[in-house]
Amino acid sequence: MYKEYYQLTENPFNITSDPDFFFSSLHHREAYSHLQYGISQRKGIIVITGEIGTGKTTLCRTFLNRLDDNTKTALILNPNFSALQLLQLIVKDLGIQGRLRNKFDLVNALNEFLLNESSLGNNVVIIVDEAQNLGVKQLEQIRLLSNLETEKEKLLQIVLIGQPELHDLLKLPNLRQLNQRVSVRYHILPLSKDELHEYIVHRLNIANSPINLTPKVTFSNEAINAIYRLSKGTPRMINIICDRALLAGFAIGTYTIDENIVYESVKEVGCK
Repeated sequence: MYKEYYQLTENPFNITSDPDFFFSSLHHREAYSHLQYGISQRKGIIVITGEIGTGKTTLCRTFLNRLDDNTKTALILNPNFSALQLLQLIVKDLGIQGRLRNKFDLVNALNEFLLNESSLGNNVVIIVDEAQNLGVKQLEQIRLLSNLETEKEKLLQIVLIGQPELHDLLKLPNLRQLNQRVSVRYHILPLSKDELHEYIVHRLNIANSPINLTPKVTFSNEAINAIYRLSKGTPRMINIICDRALLAGFAIGTYTIDENIVYESVKEVGCK
């Protein structure tokens, strides 16, 4: 609705996990480096956590998009499956075919696939998003998959991405063996106030029409302070607030988003 008014090519503050809008904050850069290190060095199990809305899925999709052709991947979203179904989904996503009638067949087929990829100099990565929703049986299946290795290296790299509850889950006594195998961990924190301002400008620049040197809409310093206080630096909440603020700015015919517009906007989205 407001795109034409502000001369934007797309909505700059969608809450979808769009890699085109990935913002490289300090913590997202570090998380990315941890992912890169863990996978390139074949460390086995990697755990990335963060609160709701901190950009974990966007980071994940950005990382996948930047991988080279020598890295084969399977992405599991919202893994509310049984241990067997999880294994079937992984095998299917990797493109492994055949008459795989039971768990034994599935694991054998996966192991053969991994050995073949390794002989070709390729790496294989499984990324499980929302991993805090995994049950003990599914996590135990993941531990067993991490056993697939040669004498020199892990054949399969497994990335578990989830909310902080994932840490508590891994601390359960019956998951002690899995927790001990996690070789790389990182927790993503919200944006700082300075990063929040850069984040807003970054997204506006990406969505800006090529006919403009700079975006037509701006956020005042007071508005930035208000957004930071209300969002606590969480990207998803920043997007929600900014989207409503742009709509409110359009409604009153202004190109400057000030703190009053921000405070009026948040009444509609339930921020306090």
